[in-house]
Amino acid sequence: MTMPLDADPQSGCRLPLRKREELDEVGQRAYDRANTPGKTIVGLRGPAGIHLYSTKTVEAHTTINHYLRHEAGFDPKVREVAILTVAREMDSRFEWAAHEPEAFQVGVPQSVVDVIKYRKGTDGLTELDAAIIEFGRQAVGKHKVTSEAFARLKAWFAPEQLVDLVLLMGNYAGTAVLLAAFDMQVAEGRPLLPVD
Repeated sequence: MTMPLDADPQSGCRLPLRKREELDEVGQRAYDRANTPGKTIVGLRGPAGIHLYSTKTVEAHTTINHYLRHEAGFDPKVREVAILTVAREMDSRFEWAAHEPEAFQVGVPQSVVDVIKYRKGTDGLTELDAAIIEFGRQAVGKHKVTSEAFARLKAWFAPEQLVDLVLLMGNYAGTAVLLAAFDMQVAEGRPLLPVD
């Protein structure tokens, strides 16, 4: 894959990677967290590196993201199906490349990943997977959710958890916009999302 002319080779996007020593204390903590294996999926070459340009928001964003991904009580498969659905609807190659392997690691079947990746029908999936995918396709892809799609998803989650699931999807839609604006490149060897 050829790197665009306006992409920095170290950061993989349109902004150079910030140096730790030029950051304030909050930024240095964020830098160290992103540079610690296991704290983020992709490290500094991704949204965490871009967030270093907004140290006033980085801690709040990290707290919300951590809560929605790890403390909201979602089964990891539910979380990854939701995230992949958003990545597909936003055509976010970078999010897809980060979360497809994560989805397989937590046990999302190849058949579910393929339905999302190739925009196939949801017939034959579990009711929960189909409900999440159809809801995400409407909310993110069509910007409108039918009463039927809402009721179908609501049947699986208490109102508080349903709100958290929608916030999770919105969080990843926002990250997809950030990645698109700064043209974050997918590293070699990562899974590719076909986009038109």
